[in-house]
This record gives sequence, structure tokens and C-alpha cells, in this order.
Amino acid sequence: MSHARRRAGAITPGRRSLRRQGEGRVATVERSRITMARVLVVGAGLTGGLCAALLRRGRPVSVAVWEQSRDSGGRMTTAQSAQDPHCRADLGAQYITCTPRFAQQHHSFYEELLTNGVLKPLTSCIDGLVVKEGDRNFVAPQGISTIVKHFLKESGVEVSYGHRVTEIYLKDGKWEVHRDMGGSELFDIIILTMPIPQILQLQGDIKNLISEKQKQQLASVRYSCRFALGLFYEAGTQIDVPWAAQYVPKNPCICFISIDNRKRDVDAADLGPSVVIHTTTSFGMENLEKNIEDVQDVILQQVSGVLPGLPTPTSTTCHRWTYSQVTKAFPNCPGQMTLHKNPLLVCGGDGFTRSSFDGCLESALHIMEALKPHL
Repeated sequence: MSHARRRAGAITPGRRSLRRQGEGRVATVERSRITMARVLVVGAGLTGGLCAALLRRGRPVSVAVWEQSRDSGGRMTTAQSAQDPHCRADLGAQYITCTPRFAQQHHSFYEELLTNGVLKPLTSCIDGLVVKEGDRNFVAPQGISTIVKHFLKESGVEVSYGHRVTEIYLKDGKWEVHRDMGGSELFDIIILTMPIPQILQLQGDIKNLISEKQKQQLASVRYSCRFALGLFYEAGTQIDVPWAAQYVPKNPCICFISIDNRKRDVDAADLGPSVVIHTTTSFGMENLEKNIEDVQDVILQQVSGVLPGLPTPTSTTCHRWTYSQVTKAFPNCPGQMTLHKNPLLVCGGDGFTRSSFDGCLESALHIMEALKPHL
């Protein structure tokens, strides 16, 4: 047939081939949308936040983050004054120590946080701090929780707060996850990053899917407990001590005090100071089940002996750290543990490494390795 006799709109072999290719591409996109893995990260602490960010930096997946508390950070929590949200205090981790080993292994993460102003070198005086050769210490000027918030922002995931996971069931090759506020959702992959004792408390099919050996290994992990008290002051209040923070030796109640804004090198004239007190782990254990208001009164009495003349704060906040730091990690510190392969259910966090910034990073990287074959 000549070109002149071809009907308008007639499909030539070349056009037919291009159309099939186009249809093939559309079909591929549609299939990818249908088969895109839906991943649930339980816990918006450092390990969970970094996992969410790394998932979104890799192959396209649908990521949800559930956090049982009202804010992100986990044990990197920063509290705010009830009168001034700009007056902040780190109730959990106080600063980050980077060893030469992890300065090399985790260089990209440190560089990212330093470049974005999330971290900066610790320059303030911490009385009693022992610095080993080659170590570098960093603080988060806007609060330690901004580290976690940075990674969550990078992930683009909107965290669902007040979502405490209670039961996990297997259903048609997926995970059916229930929360205490009611309702459930289906996921292809679950990453559990909460403290290990909370994993062992989960109900549903997960109780039978974890082997007895795994349960014993998980139950062997130990945590210390302590209280953290934050004191907030109005602008112009003077706290006359020569240090930014201090380790308190031989005190049965208090082990650490920080003039927190000074530790973070934030000392603006229009911003009130903040003070953080950490108790000893022995005090934490002895008072773990007591009313937190009563515990706060005891801590304040003890502080008056260590820092006589400390001004009366405008507001206070007291936090009970039931799982403060890992004192005995999972055997051989594997970074993560796969509880079920298909569908995948993996758990991680500092309980599988060590209680430190780099321990959480290391766990997140191990979790991502475990996820690779499933994405």
C-alpha cells in the first residue's frame, strides 16, 4: 500500500511497536504500584528514623512510622518549657561521642548532620568528662531530638503518634498490625525498633512465631533505668557555676547535672536557661514504681544539696526512663534479628549493638541489609 492510500490514523508496524512499548511501560509502572512493598517502622527513635530515611533513599517503597508517644526522638528526647517553646532541655542523650573507628565508618552521616547544622563540636566545659585519644564530642544546638527529626524529615514520612502496637497477626501473606487506639492495617514488612522488652510483650501470632531460643536471647538483654528532671527558667535568670555540665561522683541520687542551654552553646539574652538532672541507675531502680511527682520532689531536695541557691524554676518536667541504656546487649551484637522471613519481620535498635549514636546507626544499616532481598 502506498503512503497516499494509507488512511489517516492507520497504525503502521513502527507505530504498533512504539504503542506496545508504551503500553508495556505503563503496565510496568502499574505493576510496580501494585507490588510496591508497604513497610511499617515501629518506633520514631534514632534507629527507626534512620531506617525510614534509608528506605526512601533506596528503592521506592511505601513507608509508615508508628510511635506510641507524642513526639519523635526516643531516648534522644528534648523537652520544652511550658512558657517558652524556645527554652529546651535534653532529657535523654546529652552529647555524642565519635570514636576514630566510627568517624570513618559513619563519616557520611556525621558530615550530613554537621553540614546541616544539626550537630556541632562540643566546646563547653563538662566537669568530669573523660575524653579518650582520638574521640570527638558533639552537641545538637537546637536539642538532641533534632537529629531524629532530621532523618524523619529526609524520609518524607508523616509519623503517626499515639500509635502503640499491641498485636501482630499473619494474614494472607501479610502482617496485620493492631494498635491500642483500635483498628488495624496490613503491611508487607515490619521493622521493630522499640526496646526489646516491649517486643516480647506483643500479642498475636508473633508470640508463636518467635522461637524459644530467640525468646531466650531477647530476654537476656538488660537495660538500666533512671529519671531525668528538666528545670526551665525565665530570661535573665543567672545560674552561677563555672561549668556547662558536671558528673556528680558518690551521690546516691544524682549522677549528672547540665546547664543545658550552656552545654548546647545557646546562651541568648532573651532566652531563659534550662537545667537537666539525671539520677543514678540505682536510684532509678529503687524508685521505678513510685509516683513520679513524689520522685521529682526527692530529686529537687537532693539538687539543693549539690547546687545550693539554685533559683526556683518557672516550670519543670520529670521523665521516667524505664529503658535508659543497654547494660547487656543481644549475644554477639548482630545489629538486628530476623524474627520471620516471609513476610519479613525484623527487629533492631541499640539492644542489638550498644547504647550510643553509632550503635543505633550500625543497627539501622544491618536492618537495611536484611531488607535488601525483600525489596
